[in-house]
Amino acid sequence: MNFMEWWDGFWATYNTVIFSIGVNAMLALSIYVTLSCGLLSLANAAFMGIGAYTASLITMQAELPFPLALAAGGALPALVALVIGIPTLRLSGVYLAMATLGFGEVVRVIVLNMDITGGPMGLNGVPPLTEWWHIVLLLGATLYFLARVRRSKIGRAFEAIKEDEVAARLMGVNVAGYKLLAFVIGAAIAGVAGGLNAHYTFTIGPNNYAFENAVDILTMAVFGGTSNLIGPAIGSTILTLLPEVLRHFKDFRLAINGLILILVVLYLPKGIWDPRRIRAFMGRKSAAGSTSAGKVK
Repeated sequence: MNFMEWWDGFWATYNTVIFSIGVNAMLALSIYVTLSCGLLSLANAAFMGIGAYTASLITMQAELPFPLALAAGGALPALVALVIGIPTLRLSGVYLAMATLGFGEVVRVIVLNMDITGGPMGLNGVPPLTEWWHIVLLLGATLYFLARVRRSKIGRAFEAIKEDEVAARLMGVNVAGYKLLAFVIGAAIAGVAGGLNAHYTFTIGPNNYAFENAVDILTMAVFGGTSNLIGPAIGSTILTLLPEVLRHFKDFRLAINGLILILVVLYLPKGIWDPRRIRAFMGRKSAAGSTSAGKVK
C-alpha cells in the first residue's frame, strides 16, 4: 500500500473527527474571548446556531457564494450580541451565566417554531461546501487575530477587567465597552464556526445548539486552560478525540470521559496547558539535573 492509498483510507475514516476538531477549536476560542474578559457566558451555542441557520439559509434560499454566507453567519450573531449585550452585561458571575443561558433557550424555541428554519425537523440538504482548507484557514486567522488582540491595548484591558473590574474602572478603562467588545467578538467566531459546521454535516436542528452544547463549549475551554490561546485548542482537540479513543469501552466511555474531566478539575484547576506550572516543572527538573551532576563530580 502506497502513501496515497493509506491517506485516502485514513481520510475516509477520520475526516469527520478532523473537521470536528477544527470547528470545536474555534468554538473553544470563542468562549475564551469572553472568559479572558471575566465574562461567564453560556450563549455561544446559541450564537453558533444563529450563524449556522443564517449561512445555511443564504446558500439554500438565496444561493449566494459560500464566503458571503460565512460572513453573514458571523455578522448576524455579532449584531445580536451587540443588542443583547448592552443590558445583559451589567450582570456578572452566575447571574450573567443564567441570563445568557436563558437567551440560548429563547433562540432555540424561536427556531423551533419558525417555518423558514424547518421547525423541529431543522434544515436538511445544506450544500456540502465546507472543505478542510476552509477550516484550517479560518482557524489560523482566528488564532492570529486573537494573538494580536491579546498583545494589544484591548488585550491588556481584558486582562485588567478579569483581574479586578473595580480597579480597572478606577484606572480609566471603559469596562462596559470592552466587555461588550469581547462578547461581540466571541459571538462572531461562534457564528462562523456554526456556518462551517452546517455546510459539512448537511443537516442542522434546534437541538444541536441547546444547553448541553453550551456546556460542552465551556468545558473544552476550561479543560485545556484559559490563560492563553493554546489551552482552548488543546482542550477541544482532546475532548473531541476522547470519545473515539474510548469507543471500544462502549457503555462505559461516557463514565470514563466524565471521570477524566473530574480529575482534571480537581488536580489541574487551571487546565491542562498552564504555562506557569510547566515552567515551574521544567525549572525543578533542571535544578534536579544540576544537583545530580554536582554530586557526580
